[in-house]
Amino acid sequence: MSKFPWLRSLIFLLVLGSVAGVVLAIIDRLIAIYRAISFTSPLLAAFTILLLAGLLLGLFWAIWRYFKLFQRRPKKQRAEPEVSSNKVEAAGENLLALEQQVRQIQDEVMRQSLLERSEELRQNFARLELQVVMFGVGSAGKTSLVNALIGKQVGEVGAPMGTTKVGEVYGPVRIKGLKSAIVITDSPGILEAGVAGTERERLARQLATEADLLLFVVDDDLRSSEYSPLKALAEIGKRSLLVFNKTDRYTKSDREILLTRLRERVSEFIEAEDVVAIAARPATLTLESGETVTPPPRLQALLARMVDILHYEGDELVADNILLKSQRLSEEARGTINTERKVKAEKIVERFQWLVVGAIFATPLPVIDLLATAAINAQMVVEIGKIYGCDIDLKRGRELVGSLSTTLASLGIVKGVVQIISTAISITVVGYLLKATVQAVAGAYLTRIAGESFIEYFSRDQDWGDGGITEVVQRQFQLNRRDEFMKSFVKEAVSRVMQLSKTPNEF
Repeated sequence: MSKFPWLRSLIFLLVLGSVAGVVLAIIDRLIAIYRAISFTSPLLAAFTILLLAGLLLGLFWAIWRYFKLFQRRPKKQRAEPEVSSNKVEAAGENLLALEQQVRQIQDEVMRQSLLERSEELRQNFARLELQVVMFGVGSAGKTSLVNALIGKQVGEVGAPMGTTKVGEVYGPVRIKGLKSAIVITDSPGILEAGVAGTERERLARQLATEADLLLFVVDDDLRSSEYSPLKALAEIGKRSLLVFNKTDRYTKSDREILLTRLRERVSEFIEAEDVVAIAARPATLTLESGETVTPPPRLQALLARMVDILHYEGDELVADNILLKSQRLSEEARGTINTERKVKAEKIVERFQWLVVGAIFATPLPVIDLLATAAINAQMVVEIGKIYGCDIDLKRGRELVGSLSTTLASLGIVKGVVQIISTAISITVVGYLLKATVQAVAGAYLTRIAGESFIEYFSRDQDWGDGGITEVVQRQFQLNRRDEFMKSFVKEAVSRVMQLSKTPNEF
């Protein structure tokens, strides 16, 4: 049985009682005023009461409006596109959306590069070739396993670590029982020493993330340095098999102990049946007669599991991989688009900040009016919004301007900016021009802060973020008050003011 919310109910009753008390007191006061005046003139009394009631309503509206300015505007919920539950269909839809996104990029070189990579994904998706990647430490037997799967010697094998320097691709290869061909990539070994080893490991990890099926090859128990990358790859959705190689070096009992231990170590993210034991390149045996014999590779457990997985999950594994790769391309395209938008938006801010210099210098305004009439311009907001695909009108632009203006004033930024600008230019500008110059430069500077704040707002899809408008404005103020930038800004602004003072008719 849930407890009755006594504290919340008590607070509600206290607030309700206080509001009711204030309302009753106001009504009682209005009645008293009406009675006092009605003895002389009932008509005047009625007019007075209506006037006071109107003023009170206006006051309540003004208070409500003031607090409403600081509220975050609820983010409009966009209709989410329906995504197919079928992974293969979803991958195709994702590729189409990616191409449409890439075509928005203005930079010709970047757009063409991303389109080519998108088309490569589409071709791989159409072929439905299964990408199998060998991954693991150097000399664990990855290359030997590739040779055994293909049925011929295709790579250098041996004891030294670092045999495979770059990712080698083989195939397509046909395996009995599979309808689709597989392409095998032999990746460089991980955990190798030196700068070259670190670079090879980076390449190996990159190749591993692009696999439809990952074969993580070990020849002993898992070390922590092997466990971490295997777990990380499994966590991003990579379908993985842990392949225990070189089992011919162990006795049957030791082999079973190690296999059981490996399954226990990875049980959180890899099923027991996905840990298999093989001997890709068994050691040569010497018979009693002195004859040497090389046993054939023992891959039955691995082949059976691969056929089972790829037969039942192959299409979905390809689709999952395409979805992952297209998502990365989409993020890259989005970053490029945002960069291009920011460059365009900052040009708009720069244009308006210098327009403000001329406007205020031509018609000097009291400091309190800087924001309302010049530094924050609704048209600037509308133009920035269009850059980010937000179709807003001047009315909405004025609402945003009013909200940000109130925030700037409440934080004391307006007063602080005027003081900073006054100190910065009092050395070079004196006399009558000092006041007008301070106002013009301060207006331009405030326009910049406002413009950068709106860029952040629109880049977040018309959302001020968790900290609200106050946090955004404070951050932009701090970013734009650095000494080097401030000196450069004031110098250019004063230069423009001086030019306008000499040729006022040209503005």
